[in-house]
Amino acid sequence: MKITKDLPHDSSCTHVKGESNFIDDTTPLLGEVSVIPILSTIAKGKITSFDFSLALKHDGVIGVYTAQDLSHNSWGPIISDQPIIADDVVSYYGEILGIIVAVDTKSAYAARPLVKICYEESEAIFSLDEAKKHNQFIGDSYSWETGNIEQGKISSHHSLKGVFKNGGQEHFYLESQAAIAYPEENGDMKILSSSQHPTEVQHVVAKAIGLKHHQVVCIVKRMGGGFGGKESQASHIAALAALAAKKTNKSARLILNKDDDMQITGKRHPFQNDYQVYFDRNGKITALEVDFFADGGAFLDLSPAILQRAMFHVDNAYYLPNAKITGRICRTNTASNTAFRGFGGPQGAAVIESILEDIGYFLKKDSFEIRKLNLYDKKNGLKTHYGQVIENNVLPEVFTSLEKTSQYKKRLKEIENFNSKNIYVKKGISLTGTKFGISFTSKFLNQANAQVNIHMDGTIQVSTGATEMGQGVNTKIQQIVAEVFDLNYKEVKIMPTSTEKNHNTSATAASSGSDLNGAAAQKAALVIKKKMQAVAYQYFTGKALGDDGEFSSDVVNINLDDIIFKDGFISKGKEKISFSELISKCYMNRVSLGSYAHYKTPHIHFNPITGKGQPFLYFTNGAACSEVQIDCLTGEVKVLQTDILMDLGRPINESIDHGQVAGAFIQAMGWCTTEELKYSPQGALLSHSPTTYKIPSIQDTPRKFIINFIENNTNIKNVRKSKAVGEPPFVLGLSVWNAIKFALFSKTQKLISLDLPATPEEILLTIEDELCQ
Repeated sequence: MKITKDLPHDSSCTHVKGESNFIDDTTPLLGEVSVIPILSTIAKGKITSFDFSLALKHDGVIGVYTAQDLSHNSWGPIISDQPIIADDVVSYYGEILGIIVAVDTKSAYAARPLVKICYEESEAIFSLDEAKKHNQFIGDSYSWETGNIEQGKISSHHSLKGVFKNGGQEHFYLESQAAIAYPEENGDMKILSSSQHPTEVQHVVAKAIGLKHHQVVCIVKRMGGGFGGKESQASHIAALAALAAKKTNKSARLILNKDDDMQITGKRHPFQNDYQVYFDRNGKITALEVDFFADGGAFLDLSPAILQRAMFHVDNAYYLPNAKITGRICRTNTASNTAFRGFGGPQGAAVIESILEDIGYFLKKDSFEIRKLNLYDKKNGLKTHYGQVIENNVLPEVFTSLEKTSQYKKRLKEIENFNSKNIYVKKGISLTGTKFGISFTSKFLNQANAQVNIHMDGTIQVSTGATEMGQGVNTKIQQIVAEVFDLNYKEVKIMPTSTEKNHNTSATAASSGSDLNGAAAQKAALVIKKKMQAVAYQYFTGKALGDDGEFSSDVVNINLDDIIFKDGFISKGKEKISFSELISKCYMNRVSLGSYAHYKTPHIHFNPITGKGQPFLYFTNGAACSEVQIDCLTGEVKVLQTDILMDLGRPINESIDHGQVAGAFIQAMGWCTTEELKYSPQGALLSHSPTTYKIPSIQDTPRKFIINFIENNTNIKNVRKSKAVGEPPFVLGLSVWNAIKFALFSKTQKLISLDLPATPEEILLTIEDELCQ
């Protein structure tokens, strides 16, 4: 029974029928309380008074709790620098200053305006320029070099320099941050959380309310989306629910509405990068200098790892013989920015893709030819600027193949002809790539564990640390375990993630959820399979190999390769026994049908001080060709066609991977074109709802959208020779942004500076600025 590549998502039917259970679908217990946060109305300052007496008198209000009610009031995924509840000092507009606990949500919200808070305001910092001016930095700085920068400058014929800016992005998961806390006997606490990182929730909750880790259990069945926004920032939300549960000794429900969620939580990091590139007369890069400045927000969160990922991916798919890459994190008075699909990689790749587009225009050459000239290959080189050698490089194959299948050259000529005849409507086309590194860049996070249990009827339960947020990780693990025993996938069930079954797990992030947890589950299943093969051998041969005459799973020096699992049966030659029968024989002879396994990613290492090492197990590759049309009078953008070609190794589930490619690309397209965060002069987020923040709709998707995969069986390092898919296709959304830039070049006939996202306003201002000069 070969693994089926196009199984439906395990929750697809219940999603469609509206039967999938999310946190807020959980039936309330008798006496359960509702929790809402009290938010700051300034961006920076001191709290001089906090009066909630009127709120306490409101009907239905049970209590108001502040920082003084916590046993420990700080959290953070790297360093514990952020308060769960702000105490004396406010660091951003929308920071949590306390919680209101009431009999229902309506009463809690009605009481919130009755809380009176007075502040002594301070001057806040909202931009990267202001942060640099006032020397407001957070965390370490990094400086990585490769080759000989000065020699690269000397051998060049041209140079370009500039500042590249990209904006942040709201995660906009459909299920907001959510948690329910259940107080249990002996002071224990059970948490249902919409989190990508149950272990972190467990640890933050325990510390916040004065418990040990073994007194807290966090359970995650599924999330209504995450995209990185629930990697770290679900933790303190769960801690607030736990505080209410501890104080009231009742189950406590905290479900943020979309307005509060968007104001409280961090976003994708905005970046502002200074660069200078040197290149020869053909357009080949000889040296590159980039200074990254990331907007970390008020606290550190995951910013160092995100900055490093941007620095790793500044090469994207292109060879840099000589480079100096530096990076700093700026502190601003906004919500702490955090993980987001791509984790800094898109911000790094955007720099080089913009540069290559500029080089093409500067030299009056097709930018795709410039990209091919600089592509990683044997002629240019296969070693990255951080010292990792690219193995089994398929980038040239992907680029060449997509160039043909997308009819790039033919369409390019048609677009150039169209632009020459039209003044107010312009078209653009761009073919860009990605070489996305797969692994957590913090080595210790690259580990997972799994428990596989086979029951007497032959069905299997699997528990891992992976969390399902719609990406299909449960379905892939289900398929992997079913394949080990050659069973129908329906005989395998993936259980809700729980910290009592899988301990000290890493977040489901970095595109590695299936890689790590699938490998651990496969490892555990293979242990059981070997025991079953031993029992089958003894059954078929009539030999009991144990010292006491019983069946033994400790078969030594016996070849079990001819004990075959196929289609629910186990055979040796012509003899056969059903899977369920063999399970019964194992049980009756006291052979364990459960197994725990631990997996750690091999061969990875990196020194962030020297900037050298091998931080990734492998790379997922791909390319996208996008064609756009812009209205030069309104700034409106239409994406006419996108062709994508991905290298996903040997996919475990092609249908799910197809959906991930499409979803990542559309989400990136939103970051590149329509999704813009707007703040008031006081630092309040103005775009905090679906009415003011524009994610792509069905009308924004490419009119013609083609996604294909190449065949690639070379990735022997990963489970089933597969490659991760969650984040890499996001980078391909840059093809739309570069196509817009191409169209603007045609309009202005100038080398332009275009910020990301290229909103209609940004497009019109760019046209006006350039034509008026």
